[in-house]
Amino acid sequence: MAATVAVDLEEALFAGDLSMDELSDSVLRCADCSSAAHCTRWLAAAEMPVAAPPGFCRNRELLQRLQAGEGR
Repeated sequence: MAATVAVDLEEALFAGDLSMDELSDSVLRCADCSSAAHCTRWLAAAEMPVAAPPGFCRNRELLQRLQAGEGR
């Protein structure tokens, strides 16, 4: 999802805009998501880069913050 919305998580980590705890939490939110099939279809149909993550994304707020270049 991050790549689809033009967010480089590695770059965000190195820049201090994302902590390891935030990254770990985001991975767990994604892995525990009940919309996995919906997400897979959305990602397959998306034309990159997408302006914003979909409303059902459990990491939407985090990804939007990183898209905006806002740190922690």
